Amino acid sequence: MRKKYLDKLVNILQNKKIDAMLIAPSEEMEFIMSHNTHLCERFQALIIKNDGTYFYICNLLTADEVQFFLGPEVKVYGWFDGDKFTDTVRKAFEENGLIGKTIGVNSTERAFIILQIMDAVNVKFVNGKPLFEEMRMIKDEEELENLRVAASITDESYEELLKFIRPGIKEADIAAKMNEIFKRKGADEGFTMVCSGPNSSYPHYNSDHRTIQEGDIIVLDWGCKYNDMCADMSRTVFVGRITEEEKNIYEIVRKSQEAGEKAAVAGAYIPDVDKAARDIIDKAGYGKNFFTRLGHGIGYSVHEAPDIKKSNSRYLEKGMVFSIEPGIYIGGRFGMRIENIVAVTKDGNEVLNKASKDIKIITNK
Repeated sequence: MRKKYLDKLVNILQNKKIDAMLIAPSEEMEFIMSHNTHLCERFQALIIKNDGTYFYICNLLTADEVQFFLGPEVKVYGWFDGDKFTDTVRKAFEENGLIGKTIGVNSTERAFIILQIMDAVNVKFVNGKPLFEEMRMIKDEEELENLRVAASITDESYEELLKFIRPGIKEADIAAKMNEIFKRKGADEGFTMVCSGPNSSYPHYNSDHRTIQEGDIIVLDWGCKYNDMCADMSRTVFVGRITEEEKNIYEIVRKSQEAGEKAAVAGAYIPDVDKAARDIIDKAGYGKNFFTRLGHGIGYSVHEAPDIKKSNSRYLEKGMVFSIEPGIYIGGRFGMRIENIVAVTKDGNEVLNKASKDIKIITNK
């Protein structure tokens, strides 16, 4: 159990007058417990009370594993497949004084589980996702330093990857090369999204079968994890040549991205940050082609709070870390995106990614 994060969560539960948090297998469980179990059809969860004590409920299938990890001093309530799991939930809640109480639920617990518990046990469930977002939104100096290292590894990988890209290889080959580079540079793990040609017009393209061709635009979106903190960066490159239209659109995206970075300082109203970047694309006539949020928070997960979008009425605070990633996506033709990670400081911000945003034309054969 990570005491630093456990203490943060307990403090939030007390302030929000919530009696406990139910955490199903998830990144949220791994974040706070340093361990994660398999999410399946059988109910299991870590329950943390607002006095800092906790217990676990699971099927006997995983009870020994969980008990070994948590230690003998933590109560693990196991239930047999032939019994109703809600009977074990009722017993656990009774023994821990949670009958009639308010319990937060994390983002991965399923409705069919919660509804069964509500039918069998007198408890009130509330949305616990915002509590985790609040707990993880402000990074401390140790987390910031790990984010810097992750960003540095991601930066360094870019120039090496550019030497590998050429016509005739597949998107999957580029992704595999990037993961090889990450491993060699000491990252814990990585992800790479390679969107080439018309696939670059899909902001979250989810395939990798296309072969790179002369004249392609490639949107590269990649990052790694270092000591539990993530990096994320996007660059757009051009294979063999670039047209005047493409050059013009790229410069619009770059100006938008830089305007977003400049606006992202402590005390800024998040909708104003979004507007600073979006206005540039709107005025250039491509507003309908920028249909995503401007950015997302980052930390233990690649995507976490805060979202940088006009409907988020928060103000930026020191320690918030997020992406600034405007793009223009012209369906069936091409797309372009530039993304950096920004950390809000007391007097402004720190851009964690240092890789060049200059136009890159790939001439490898």
